[in-house]
Amino acid sequence: MKKKLKISLLPGDGIGQEISIEAKKVLTWLVKKIDLDIELNEELVGGASIDTLGTPLSNETLDRISKSDAIILGAVGGPKWESLDFEKRPERGLLKIRKELDLFANFRPAIVFEPLINSSSLKPEIIKDLDILIIRELTGGIYFGQPRGIEKIEEDNHRGFNTLVYTTKEIKRIAKVAFDTAMTRSRKLCSVDKANVLESTELWRNVMIETSREYPDVELSHMYVDNAAMQLVRDPKQFDVIVTTNMFGDILSDCASMLTGSLGMLPSASIGITNTGDTKAMYEPVHGSAPDIAGKGLANPLAMILSIGMMFKYSFANEAIFEIINKAVETVLKKGFRTKDIFSNGKTIVSTSHMGDKILEELN
Repeated sequence: MKKKLKISLLPGDGIGQEISIEAKKVLTWLVKKIDLDIELNEELVGGASIDTLGTPLSNETLDRISKSDAIILGAVGGPKWESLDFEKRPERGLLKIRKELDLFANFRPAIVFEPLINSSSLKPEIIKDLDILIIRELTGGIYFGQPRGIEKIEEDNHRGFNTLVYTTKEIKRIAKVAFDTAMTRSRKLCSVDKANVLESTELWRNVMIETSREYPDVELSHMYVDNAAMQLVRDPKQFDVIVTTNMFGDILSDCASMLTGSLGMLPSASIGITNTGDTKAMYEPVHGSAPDIAGKGLANPLAMILSIGMMFKYSFANEAIFEIINKAVETVLKKGFRTKDIFSNGKTIVSTSHMGDKILEELN
């Protein structure tokens, strides 16, 4: 008897709604054509949850999605909710999922599909065959450190403060994930920090060095984050696997996205391992909710569709479906179909839904 795969879909806000429709098309195809048993449950998060439930993520929603085998998320946020108190904004729903489910390891691949080699602002010879994986620590660092806030010092003068903090255990577990991943690739790992001025990342570097002794076959290097940003656009193929902190990973992965031509092409996986050894994971495109183009059919759904591929690879150990989805995306691009963000002269521009339909044609 085949196992039922319980998947929670959280469309969220802005273009998250549109790209989630295309995700459902792909999942429906998989159910029909590959005979998978998928139970898909749609849930509220972000602004959509605020409007309906009064909170960016209800405890009831969190409880339901925590019992699923995998989570797919669209995007959260938008100007409609920016006037709310910080703790009530849509983004807090996303951060709550990451923290409560302990999704501490964020995988962000930057792969250049051959048909998009001219979509990048860099020369083709610099990015040809590029395949980088950025592993970002996701539940610690400055985004979660305490104390934090804004306080009044005197009239017309306030102080904003955040705390960048990491423990040895937090660094050790992301280090092991990074080294294990490097062992499956080229056995090269670059750890990015700012150890020359930040004590928390001095500890980061020390723990990385200590962990490297357990992986003698992996070549470990270190790079300051400012240099890493420069090297990503100067000579990106010097990297294979990069591991870094929460904030640095957030910035560097967006920088790496432009190597591929668009944020709309980057999927991601956020993975945690429970005390019982079970894997919890959430899959989402790297891009945001893009409220300026929401509802206009301009959004690129490919990062969302590629995230589904990552879900089958990491959560369900199904490399075949991962390859099928990636191949369908590459073939559609080879045939010249483009959403606006990756459009170039001589290609055919298509809407969000039409791009999803083209993917289905290739899957068939």
